[in-house]
Amino acid sequence: MSDGEHMPLAPPVRRAAVAFIFITVLIDILAFGIIIPVLPHLIEAMTGGGVSNAAWWVGIFGTVFAAVQFFSSPIQGALSDRFGRRPVILLSNLGLGLDFVLMALAPSLWLLFVGRIISGMTAASFTTANAYIADVTPPEKRASAFGLLGGAFGIGFIIGPALGGFLGGIDLRLPFWVAAGLALANFMYGFFILPESLPPERRAPRFEPHTAHPLGALRLLRCSPTVFGLAIVTFLFYLAHYVLQTTFVLYADYRYHWGAQAVGFVLALVGACDGSVQAFLTGRLTGRFGERKVLVAGLTFGTVAFAVMGLAATGWVFLIAIPLMALWGLSGPPMQSIMTRCVSPSEQGRLQGAITSLGSFAGIFGPYLFAQIFAFSIAPEREVHLPGVAFLLAAVLIGAGAVVAARATRWMAPAQDPP
Repeated sequence: MSDGEHMPLAPPVRRAAVAFIFITVLIDILAFGIIIPVLPHLIEAMTGGGVSNAAWWVGIFGTVFAAVQFFSSPIQGALSDRFGRRPVILLSNLGLGLDFVLMALAPSLWLLFVGRIISGMTAASFTTANAYIADVTPPEKRASAFGLLGGAFGIGFIIGPALGGFLGGIDLRLPFWVAAGLALANFMYGFFILPESLPPERRAPRFEPHTAHPLGALRLLRCSPTVFGLAIVTFLFYLAHYVLQTTFVLYADYRYHWGAQAVGFVLALVGACDGSVQAFLTGRLTGRFGERKVLVAGLTFGTVAFAVMGLAATGWVFLIAIPLMALWGLSGPPMQSIMTRCVSPSEQGRLQGAITSLGSFAGIFGPYLFAQIFAFSIAPEREVHLPGVAFLLAAVLIGAGAVVAARATRWMAPAQDPP
C-alpha cells in the first residue's frame, strides 16, 4: 500500500471504547509515575556510593528494562493481532501489579533489578492501547485520538510524580505499594468493563513467530518510504527522551538542589503542560494545519526546549523550557497517525509493537549513554563541570529528527503527489 493511499475507513469511533482505553492508560501512567521520583533514590540508598555511582546503576536499570521490552513488545503486538487487544492488556496489568509488589518487598539491589526486568516483560498496555485506538477510529481522526491518549499520559504525570514524591518522603517503599494497588485495580477494571476492539474477522489468521521477534517486527517498518523515515524519527524521539528518564532526577538534585518532593512537583508541572497540549491542541492544530506541519513544528519546539534545559544555570530558567517541551509532544500523535494509514487493520498490533521495539532499542543505548555522559560531566576529578551536556545532545537528536520527518513526509505538502 502506497504512502498516500488510504485504507478503508475503520468503523465509526466508539466513544465508550475510547473512554475505556483512556482510563486504562491513565491508571497505568499513574502507577509508573508514582515510582519515578523515588526509584533513583532507592537505588542510591541500596548502592551507598553517591550520585555518580547511582547514575551508573540507573543507566543499567534503564538499559535492561528497554532490552527486555525490545524482545517482548513484538510478541505482545502479534498476540494482540491474533487473539485481540483485551486479553493482552489484562495480562499486562496483572503482571505489573504483582511485579510492583515484588519491588516493594525487594531487600536487595539484585531483586529490585529482577523486578525491573519483569516490568519490561509485562508493560504491554501502552503498545496495545495504541493498536486499540487504531481499531476504533478512522484514519483522519487518529491524530486527535492519539492526542487524547497523550492527555492521559499528561494527567498521569500531573498526579503520579507529585504523589510519588510525597509518599517517598514518608517511605521510599510506599510508592511501590500504591503503584501495585493501581495496577491491580486496573486489571479488575479491564476484566469487568473494557470491551474488545478487534473483532475475529479482522484478526490475523495465525500467530507467526517469525514476525513476532524484534527483527521480524522491524521489517514491517520498511513497508514504505514514509514509514521507514518516520521510524528513524521515532527512534531519535525515544532516544532523546531517555535523557529525562535517566538523568533528570539526579541532574535536578545536583544542579538545582531539588529533592524528591520538588522533583515530583516539577514532573507534575511537566504533566500538566503536556496533558493540556495533547488533549486540547493536537486535534485542533492537526485539523487546521495538517499532520505534517504539526509534526515538524513539534520536533522543532523539542529541539529548543532541550537546548534551554542543558544551558539553564538556574532552576527557574529550566522551568521556562517546560512549556516548550510540552509542545514537543505535538509531534507524536501525527507521526503515529501517518504510520497507521500505511498498514492494514490486521497489522496494527505488529506496527505498534514495532514502534515500541524502536523505543526499547533506543532504550538499550539511551539510559547508559546519557547516564555515563552525565556522570562523566560531573566527575569530581574534572576541573570543569558541564552537567547539561546530556540535554544538549538530546536537542541535537531531535533537531535531526525534524529534518528527517520533513523529508519523509514531503509528499503530504500542498500541490505534491504521493510517491
